[in-house]
Amino acid sequence: MAIALRGSSPLEKASALCRLSFSFLRNLSTTTSAGNAVAAAESGGGASNKPKRRKKKNFFEVAQFLPNWGIGYHMAKTHWTGVSYEITKINLYKDGRHGKAWGIAHKDGIPADAPKKISGVHKRCWRYIAKSKKTGESASNPDLQAA
Repeated sequence: MAIALRGSSPLEKASALCRLSFSFLRNLSTTTSAGNAVAAAESGGGASNKPKRRKKKNFFEVAQFLPNWGIGYHMAKTHWTGVSYEITKINLYKDGRHGKAWGIAHKDGIPADAPKKISGVHKRCWRYIAKSKKTGESASNPDLQAA
């Protein structure tokens, strides 16, 4: 590089020196960051070892696995205690993850009078209540009631 700088103009000398210094800094910064990544991987203290957190599901992502999109089943938000909704109607949008839902509120097992629109169906905090039975099944099968 020094040979190229001898016979050139002062402007060319300055630009060549600037390019040389920038390339030096770029190489210096990439080697230190690569060295740090190798050191972190060897020590075992990296973010790659953390287990991934599961994404919670919204109302429709939970209901899609239930028969008839969960109509007749109980669902509740994860932080609710003693409160659930018995699903009576679902208006599902085309993508299958959004829509509107109606249900009968149950507080400590006691149902409310009429169905109402369920709020917060798009929030990611819904779960299926496994203890609850579909209301139509037990009423139609008298053998289950006698046993």
